[in-house]
Amino acid sequence: MTLTWANSNELGQSSGDIKLGDNGKPKDPGLTDFGRDVVREMNRLGMMVDISHVSDRSFYHALVVSRAPVIASHSSSRAITNHPRNMTDDMLVALARNGGVAQVNFNCGFISDEYIAKSKAFEDAHPAEIKRAQELWLAPKTPESRAELEKLIDRKEAAIPRPPLSALIDHFDHMIKIAGVEHVGIGSDFDGVECLPQGIDGVQDLPKITAELFKRGYSAEDLRKVLGGNLLRVFGEVERVSHQIQHEQNPDLRPEVAIPHSK
Repeated sequence: MTLTWANSNELGQSSGDIKLGDNGKPKDPGLTDFGRDVVREMNRLGMMVDISHVSDRSFYHALVVSRAPVIASHSSSRAITNHPRNMTDDMLVALARNGGVAQVNFNCGFISDEYIAKSKAFEDAHPAEIKRAQELWLAPKTPESRAELEKLIDRKEAAIPRPPLSALIDHFDHMIKIAGVEHVGIGSDFDGVECLPQGIDGVQDLPKITAELFKRGYSAEDLRKVLGGNLLRVFGEVERVSHQIQHEQNPDLRPEVAIPHSK
C-alpha cells in the first residue's frame, strides 16, 4: 500500500502538496503518529510499505519505523531529473541499507528536465486548455469527455517531443550505481501517465529496456534481479517479518503457520 498519493492524508505528508512555512522553507512534518501505527500494522499483516509519492521526511520516518524492507513502487532519480516525486541519492542509499527496492518510473515528467521545462512553457501558454484537461481528468469519464481529454493530451504531446529511451535508461544506470543492482526494479507507472519515452508504448516494449541495459554492461543475473527478482526478495522478507511479529505477539503460534493464506 502506498502511504500517500499526490495529496497528504491522515498517514503523512505527500511530496505533491508541500507548502512553504513562514521562514520560506518547505513544511514537511513527515508521517503522523497514525501513519507510524499503520506502517507497524502493515509489517504485522505482511503488507509491503510503498513510499512512492511521500515527502522526504515521510520516507525517512517510514524507514525508521518499518521492521521490513520498504519499496518505492514507481520513483526515479532526483539527481537525474529534479522532481520531488523522485528519490535523492541519499534516499537511495538509505533504501538500500533498509534492504528495499526502488522501481523506476517511466513518466516523461519524471525522467527528463527538458520535458518538464517544455511542459511548463506549454501550460503557461495555454492555461484554459490545461485547466479543462485537469477538470476532465478528475471528473467521472464518459465517452464524450474521454474523447475531449484525449484530444487535449494529443495536442500537448504534438507540441512537446517525448524524451529518448536513453533518458529512461540513464535513471536505471544511475540508481543501480548508487543503491546497487539488488535494490532497483521496474515501476513503469503505465496506468496513470500521459507520456512515455520514445519506443516505450506498453509492456510489449519492455525487452527494449533489457537490451539497452545489456549494452551498458549489465549481466543476465543483474537483469534477473532488476526485472523482478529484487521485488520478490522484498516480498519474501516482508512475509518473514510478518511471521516473526505474529509469533512474538503470540508465542504459541507456530511461525510457519502465522499467515496460512500467504501461500
